[in-house]
This record gives sequence, structure tokens and C-alpha cells, in this order.
Amino acid sequence: MVVKRAYKTELKLNKTQEKALANHAGAARFAYNWGLARKTESYRLTGKSPSAIDLHRELNELKKTEYPWMYEVSKCAPQEALRDLDRAFAHFYRRAKEKKEGKKGKVGFPRFKTKRRGLGSFRLTGAIHVQERRIKLPCLGWIRLKEKGYLPTDGTEGVHLLSATVSERAGRWFVSLQVEEEIPDQAPASGPPAGVDLGVKTLAACSHGQGNHVHYQNPKALMRGARKLRRLQKKLSRQEKGSNRREETRKRIARQHYRISCVRSDAVHNATSEIVAKAKPPSERPCIIGIEDLNVSGMMKNHSLARAVADASMREFRRQLAYKCSWYSTRLVVVPRFQATSKPCSKCGWVREDLTLSDRTFHCEACGHTADRDDNASDNIRLLAGSSPERVNGRGEDVRPVGLSRQTSMKRQLKQVG
Repeated sequence: MVVKRAYKTELKLNKTQEKALANHAGAARFAYNWGLARKTESYRLTGKSPSAIDLHRELNELKKTEYPWMYEVSKCAPQEALRDLDRAFAHFYRRAKEKKEGKKGKVGFPRFKTKRRGLGSFRLTGAIHVQERRIKLPCLGWIRLKEKGYLPTDGTEGVHLLSATVSERAGRWFVSLQVEEEIPDQAPASGPPAGVDLGVKTLAACSHGQGNHVHYQNPKALMRGARKLRRLQKKLSRQEKGSNRREETRKRIARQHYRISCVRSDAVHNATSEIVAKAKPPSERPCIIGIEDLNVSGMMKNHSLARAVADASMREFRRQLAYKCSWYSTRLVVVPRFQATSKPCSKCGWVREDLTLSDRTFHCEACGHTADRDDNASDNIRLLAGSSPERVNGRGEDVRPVGLSRQTSMKRQLKQVG
């Protein structure tokens, strides 16, 4: 099986190399902004907009007279930026069409890029060579890597290098290699099904069977780092604009945000990898993993919970679970959004209709079953995901809401990912 993967690691730069990378990022940002202005103006005058190839030819002619400094950087940086601009407009037109059809969401017209949001990134193609401790990029030469032996080197069997993207964040520079990699076909997972209930207090509650539950704790990275961020933001507001001390404070704020995102990403990666059980043999991997189709955007509209919901990275959790399941031959089943999972009893099916968010323990008045609220929900998700194949909707279509009585005039179907 051939898959596309990205390997990202940090670069170890000297001052000259750091300046060269900043020049490439600036050239890519300039080309994107210039192309956006040209496309907008051309559409206003003629009703048509030039493609990335047309813009690149025009920019090459302008290099000779108006922008000779662009000869100092690789031609790939502005060229790939213009291609990114084409993709941005394609997504804009697609979302505008969906908006006319009645679908919700922002249309998202492409915006101009600015250094105030970071130096940005640029993509390179062509002659890229990788060794254990360094990487060679066009017009930049050999650059040392901070991590040894992580990137696939030249001659690695079954790996085809597509491009290299260099990006800056919080004063650090990273390189991400996109490759086509051939991985051996995994034997279908044959372990018992699992159910995953995402939450705010607990990142995820996973059920591997009645009485077999695993809780993955939410690091609450933003909550724990909010005090330091608040103090730094207050300090920044009191400092004079343009001063060196204000710039240093701004860099400290960026480093703090980067640390928060790293803590959050690490927790999600560890949890999803353990749920899929990629390090275990196929007989111990869950054959089916069920997860809820949560309305995260709707939950974000609750101003009392928005920050906690964003800190839990629910959408990212589902995204990682989806591609890891496809890699390790596990079927991911998405339980419909309106399917009750917390209120029914996982043993007898009795529904507690007066269950509120403050009730953290579920008690069944019919059979006497008592369990943690999240464990009961994960058991229900596991049972729904592991039910008969007729319940699986192969096309991934939405279904009508199902009442709490678990009765509906339509056939209930779950969405299968992958």
C-alpha cells in the first residue's frame, strides 16, 4: 500500500542560513500577495482571473526590471506560493457554491499575508538530498538537522520524495518532507471492537469491553499556560511599540503558544496511537472503533465552554484516528450526531431522560447498573459500532435524528470512514 506521509523536524541553522530562509519565506509571501492583488484586479476588469502559470510568467518578466532581488532565492518559492493561491481560490469557489446550496460555513475569501502572523513558509521541489544528520535544499545547500536519523535518507527503499516545506514558528525553523511511502499491507485487525467517547474533563474514555475501560487524561495545555500568557500580554500592552523589549516579549508569547500546541498535539498522538494499538499484533488490535460525530462548531458557540472545547482538540483527535485506522486495517465507524449515547443504559437499554451534564455517574433504575458517565457512553458507542454490518452506511450520508427511545421509522445507519 502506498501512502503519503510527512516527516517534520527542526533545523539547526547559523545566522547566514537563517537569513537565507527568511528571504525565501519573504519571496513566497510577496508572490502570494502580488498574485492575489493581480487576480482581484483582473477579475474586476475582465471577469476572468489568470492562473498560477500565467502569473509566474508575468512575475518572471518583472524580475528583470522591478524585482531583481528575487533572483537570490529559488524559483520554486514564488512558483509554489502562486499554486497555493490557485488552490485557495478553488476552495473559495467550492465553499461559495455550497453556501448557495444551503450548507453552513464561512466562504473564506483568500487574505493577504503579513509578517505580523509569522514569517510563514515556502515549499521547494527538485534536487533535494537527505542524509542522516543534514539535508540539501535548492539554492540553500546543506543544512544540519537537530534530530538524527528521523527523515528518510537518499536511497531508502519504497520512499519517493515529493517536496520539502520549510516553515518558521516561534523563532524556530522546521522542514517537512512530503513523501510517497510504500508500507506493507497490514493483516485485518481481529480484536474486539472499541468505543471512544470524547470529552473536556477527560480527553477520551475508551471501552474495550464491559468493565474494560481506559481513560486518557486531558493535559489542558491552554488552561495551564493561560496564567503566563495573561502576564506576558499585560507586559506587552505596557511596552512602547517598536522597542526591543516589546519585540522580546512578543517572541516569548509566541514560544509559549508553541509550547501549548506541542503539549496538546503530543497528548492526542499518544492517545490515538494507543487506541489503534499500532504496536500490537493484528489479533490484539480492535477490528472496529466507534466514535461520535460531534458538532464541535456548535459547541464552540457556548462561550462558557468554548475555550475548554478548543483545548480538547476533538476534531484533530478524530482526524488522527481516521488515518491511523486506515493504515492498520481497522474500520472506523462514526455514530450519528443525534444518536443517544450518554442517557441509555449500556446493559439493558433503559433511558435516563433527566440526565444532565453535572451528573458524572450513571445509575440505571431498571437493572441497577452503576458506572461512570463517560464509561457508559463509551460502552454504548462500542455496541453501536460493533453491531450488524447492515447498520453501516458505506456512502457516509447523514441520517435523521433518532429519539431517545431508540425507535425510528427509518433504518438507522452509521458512517464508515475509509
